[in-house]
Amino acid sequence: MGQESLTITDNRTGAAYELPITDGTIRGMDLRQIKVDDNDFGLMSYDPAYINTASCRSQITYINGDVGILRYRGYPIAQLAEQGSYLEIAYLVLYGELPTQEQLDTWTYDIAHHSIVPDNFRRFFNGFRYDAHPMAMLISSVAALSTFYPEARSIRDQDSVELQTRRLIAKIPTLAAWAYRHSMGFPYAYPDNDLSYSGNFLNMMFKMTELKYEPNPILERALDILFILHLDHEQNCSTSTMRMVGSSLPDPYVAVSAAAAALYGPLHGGANEAVLRMLTEVGDVKNIPEFMDSVRRGERKLMGFGHRVYKNYDPRARIVKDIAYQVFEVTGRNPMLDIALELERIALQEEYFVERKLYPNVDFYSGIIYQALGLPPNMFTVMFAIPRTVGWLTQWREMLNDPEQRIARPRQIFDGADTRNHISISDRS
Repeated sequence: MGQESLTITDNRTGAAYELPITDGTIRGMDLRQIKVDDNDFGLMSYDPAYINTASCRSQITYINGDVGILRYRGYPIAQLAEQGSYLEIAYLVLYGELPTQEQLDTWTYDIAHHSIVPDNFRRFFNGFRYDAHPMAMLISSVAALSTFYPEARSIRDQDSVELQTRRLIAKIPTLAAWAYRHSMGFPYAYPDNDLSYSGNFLNMMFKMTELKYEPNPILERALDILFILHLDHEQNCSTSTMRMVGSSLPDPYVAVSAAAAALYGPLHGGANEAVLRMLTEVGDVKNIPEFMDSVRRGERKLMGFGHRVYKNYDPRARIVKDIAYQVFEVTGRNPMLDIALELERIALQEEYFVERKLYPNVDFYSGIIYQALGLPPNMFTVMFAIPRTVGWLTQWREMLNDPEQRIARPRQIFDGADTRNHISISDRS
């Protein structure tokens, strides 16, 4: 096999095995041939949290965390955020190429005209407690869509897949906005097909008594860029959940609901909410030295810094930082920004943080922007889920067409009790 192989010697038996290397990987199943005897199951790899395991091939998103690179379909994220609209980049991610004007017009029309949700959802949302978390309401309502579109179970019907894709991308903002309106005690606002994707979301969130909601163009564009930045991010926890649940071939509504549930956690989509809580805890720039000392002692965490993938400055964080200044020109300067800037300055200069590669990530500034837009912290993860729906659906569709994929079923190392005999309850101590 030449140099593109790995030779393994099993010291238990003295046998040597040559495993092919493809794209910097060996196949996990190739390890199964390494056995002590014919009754041996064969060797497995042990990789908790899949830190060094590639579960699929993908052509969607490329990340090089060591140098801070993020590309969708080959395009650098900075170019897409600067020059594209959200629906334009969503089309790129989903279909692999930037749309022509005719394709974009049709795509935009289709999304706008699928944004309405069945009227039953008014009663559905009214059934939640007044203090229900918006993300929990979103997860539940997305799953409920499955009951309205039973044809979605035909996941091998390409026309159905296309229709459900458009429905989900279109209806997620409506469901998200209604979750917010319910939590605030406001009447539900309906979509306005004359507005852009981001502008319509702002309309459904913040429209009150005006006949026609007119979104501020700076805030509308800022939201569009934030949506682009959160569109997809390779095989993270929620995306892997989408693929794992999708591998059993349910309809996309329940699969997206499962992915959203994975996003709900504070270690994933809830990270920007945790950043805002940290900034609120610091309270003032003068309190930063004491706070950073507690971080160095391991008593507190510096939220919004560091990333499982990025060992350099998250390229999305630079863009979000620039957006923050534009938003504050409209909303007024958020005092949290001064705290954030000083924390960033210290983390980028002090050896303690530099050697640990604790660079700002996308969550560090996005929460400040969402707060400036008037959103409560419990809506931050919902804002993440809206654009990520496109990434989840793209990954799901790619998985369905991958001939190597089958139902996901990781192995385990069993280290529990050996065979035991049942004991009558009267004899148990």
